[in-house]
Amino acid sequence: MSVVTRFAPSPTGRLHVGNIRTALHNFLFARKHGGQFILRIDDTDRERSREEFVDAIRDDLGWMKLIPDREVRQSERFDLYEREFERLKMAGRVYACYETPEELDLRRKVLLGRGLPPVYERKPADAPVPEGRQPHWRFRLDHDAPIEWDDLIRGPQRFDPKLLSDPVVRREDGSWLYLLPSVIDDVDLEITHIVRGEDHVTNSAAQIQMFEALGAKPPAFAHEALLVAAEGKLSKRLGSYGAEHLREEGVEPMAMLSLLARIGTSQPVEPVATLDDLARDFDFAHFGRAPAHFDPHDVELLNARLLHKLDYASVAERLPAGAAEEDWLLLRPNLERLSDFAPWLEVLQGDVEVPELAHDERLLLRDAAAIAEGLDWTAEPWRALTTELKTSSGKKGRELFHPLRLALTGKDSGPEMAGIVARIGKDRAVQRLAAAAKR
Repeated sequence: MSVVTRFAPSPTGRLHVGNIRTALHNFLFARKHGGQFILRIDDTDRERSREEFVDAIRDDLGWMKLIPDREVRQSERFDLYEREFERLKMAGRVYACYETPEELDLRRKVLLGRGLPPVYERKPADAPVPEGRQPHWRFRLDHDAPIEWDDLIRGPQRFDPKLLSDPVVRREDGSWLYLLPSVIDDVDLEITHIVRGEDHVTNSAAQIQMFEALGAKPPAFAHEALLVAAEGKLSKRLGSYGAEHLREEGVEPMAMLSLLARIGTSQPVEPVATLDDLARDFDFAHFGRAPAHFDPHDVELLNARLLHKLDYASVAERLPAGAAEEDWLLLRPNLERLSDFAPWLEVLQGDVEVPELAHDERLLLRDAAAIAEGLDWTAEPWRALTTELKTSSGKKGRELFHPLRLALTGKDSGPEMAGIVARIGKDRAVQRLAAAAKR
């Protein structure tokens, strides 16, 4: 059986970390099994759906290289939904209801007050139709047998349909709710695996009967533990943390994807360079049922570790003009974001701000400039400079090295000075030391 998965966002906002995780896992599972990954835009809500968010979803997925093999839009499939709805109606599996939201809420409270489950109570087939009301439509659950499936993450699942309300599938105005169109699409697109959050488990129980009512075999289900912030429940800040934020911050997409592929599993979280590498080890058997704790700081740490492993060829097109492989290899170990590279390249090739130093520091740098002028720069200039200056000045440690670093780089910290000084070159190093000595 060829694997077919789908990611089905509603275009009512930007992708955040929770639905990026869902998209990633659907993508990785399909990629591992040589299957298809489908993007389904769930835009049946015409009031809230926005074309700008459709474009943003495509753009964000493209940035993360989660490229779908196919895209469909629910707003273009209403004829299909109508046809299948009529078929279910003829079979008696959907039926009209006329209660108002207020009436339903009152009845739920009465049932709860009696200690009974607040399950929708079906009306007799010959019940009178309230005058002037348009119906909403419910799917009739079959109460004859339990609903069971073996979830790829949660294991054996069992629901008593008598304890579930017949779900509303269509509103009074004819618009669709999520459940039925999603099943119709999954049947039509031949989806084999549905991967989503555990908050959909009860929906899946009802949808399994919808698949069967349409004459289709239900797909396999994998219900993942929900993503939560490290400090507890999913916060609003984390809910807005997504591709747009990461792009603004200059974070590599694979840093976040490396984390989202592994948190909540028994596998170590490590920076992984490609989606193919992530897919190779992806397995729902590794996932636990405990909430997956997400900390944005972990993305930043992974981003730095990822950059430290990237070779020059993989980043060359994104580096400033004139950046050589030697520059990348020299600066790479000190980068937290790729955007950190350009300021350091300026240190190597351009000008730095002359620091304000104390009198004795300027005297030290005057001597350093004279020593540097006489050094052989093809050997180990930093070691030779500091060794001779230490002997002549009697200084050591921070008292010796900090003024030199400030004068040569304009920065308090950074990569190892030996490589920096050699790459700066003799003329530029002497000029910077002399300039700092005179300020």
